[in-house]
Amino acid sequence: MDLEKFFDEVHHDVLMSRVGRKVKDKRVLGLIRRYLQAGIMEGGLVSQSTKGTPQGGPLSPLLSNILLDDLDKELERRGHSFCRYADDCNIYVGSRRAGERVLASIERFLSRVLRLKVNHAKSAVERPWKRVFLGYSMTWHKRPRLKVAPSSVTRLKMNLKVAFRRGRGRNLAKFIEELRPILRGWINYFRLSQVKGVFEELDGWIRRRLRCIVWRQWKRRRTRAKGLMRRGLSAQRASRGLRRKW
Repeated sequence: MDLEKFFDEVHHDVLMSRVGRKVKDKRVLGLIRRYLQAGIMEGGLVSQSTKGTPQGGPLSPLLSNILLDDLDKELERRGHSFCRYADDCNIYVGSRRAGERVLASIERFLSRVLRLKVNHAKSAVERPWKRVFLGYSMTWHKRPRLKVAPSSVTRLKMNLKVAFRRGRGRNLAKFIEELRPILRGWINYFRLSQVKGVFEELDGWIRRRLRCIVWRQWKRRRTRAKGLMRRGLSAQRASRGLRRKW
């Protein structure tokens, strides 16, 4: 379940009432209110903010969790299993019929209590292994395991293809050093994945791309043959390798 334009649609009065449950200092409350109503500048003109929280601001994620704490408490009261990050939430029930019923009731709760709307384009009642949450999915087994969602792998490959096009004609070692932070960050983010096959497949895909860069840099047939023999191939195997499509 996803909330429609969440950070743009947060109702200031509803949010401040939630903050006021814990914060009693009126000076702090006034400072937060001014932060919410600071407005934005476009083309040199400042437009007043009547709703929403400033995106990118350090306080916005905290305020969003304060507001959506009511949603967490409501789901806990009903006994549902769920996970939520900011405005993205997955709720797990026993059947499709129960899922449709819960989605409809939670939509009414959000609209009535928090004045928020559900984004129907990004929300659905579906099997857990067909949904993506923060780049992760899960297997279809009775005891499911976390895995990297296929869409996350596709997105990484698209970004790497752009980098590989820039890497043509450059020193391979330096190019690999530039790729290292990207790959290390991606792998560390998905380190919770319990299905390792995707990492092995991705490793093979990256190695093939790097070999293609080297193959183009060698250019001439004789240079390619010498390069293959320097890497331990016999003259006969190197000759066959020249006919291979890398």
